[in-house]
Amino acid sequence: MRIAVLSDIHGNLAALDAVRADIERRGADLIVDLGDLLSGPLQVAETADRLIALGWPTIAGNHERQVLNDPPERMSESDRHAVAHLRADQREWLRKLPASLRLSDEVLMVHGTPRSDLECFIETIDAAGIRAASAAEAAERLGDTDARLILCGHTHVPRSLRLDDGRLIVNPGSVGLQAYSGEHPHPHRVENHSPHARYAIVERHDDGVWTAELLAVDYDWDAAAALALRNGRPDWARALATGRV
Repeated sequence: MRIAVLSDIHGNLAALDAVRADIERRGADLIVDLGDLLSGPLQVAETADRLIALGWPTIAGNHERQVLNDPPERMSESDRHAVAHLRADQREWLRKLPASLRLSDEVLMVHGTPRSDLECFIETIDAAGIRAASAAEAAERLGDTDARLILCGHTHVPRSLRLDDGRLIVNPGSVGLQAYSGEHPHPHRVENHSPHARYAIVERHDDGVWTAELLAVDYDWDAAAALALRNGRPDWARALATGRV
């Protein structure tokens, strides 16, 4: 069983299409999406239409929740851009997305952790910034789930972590945005140091062990950066073009 895992597209349709082409070349039995689909200064409605047509198993991220529920004065600039460009039918599609999804007895999809779409799973953010989480920290965030493979997103950091009991947690990184500054729960910066679109392929082997391959894909990030700049987001333009804040 080979599953292509996408997360954090953030309306970057060019990156999404490049990842789709790479998946077609490599092959996968299933493609899944871990949320944060649209928010950002890029192609909101066009990306929504593409994802609706594809019909992949998809969950909501924190940005979907925020776009649907937060008052405008509490929204980030990226969420306000999404709200301004979404049609009613696209909003209704977002409302129907689950917060998590159990693909099988073995596989669980979450955006952050099983208990929160804002909590990092295999990273920890503290007053010093963001760092890789320990196995003990990640195991505590699992709660009572018995899944053998846990797929998470949110941080945009491509990484996998195998726990002492053999379970695997995989963050495929972000399809659409390779650097950003965050404030929750402490100020921090994420920088992947290159602009490539990220995703992962996870595979179950004959012995029942899951493994993950983290992948980076070329696309026209300069065009994406130019679009962000035209839409008034020089911060996004730099992040898209360089993978740095």
